Amino acid sequence: MNLEQFIENFAGLFDETPPDAINAGTHFKELEEWSSLVALSVIAMVDEEYDIEFRGDDIRDSQTVEDLFNIVAVRVEEEEF
Repeated sequence: MNLEQFIENFAGLFDETPPDAINAGTHFKELEEWSSLVALSVIAMVDEEYDIEFRGDDIRDSQTVEDLFNIVAVRVEEEEF
């Protein structure tokens, strides 16, 4: 698991936002296309791609794409042990 792949997966959830407009420091809630539907898509993507539980609180407590990645990375690491 790496940050670049996570960003690519995250960016793929948006229809109109260009992928190159999203990076680790992107404040995703400020994206024009951000919505509760996209938030649900993020939860589903994390479940499908990384097979871990990800909650609305995780999104609510995060500001950047890297914040989301860090939560996922910690949980993936915990699952491996």
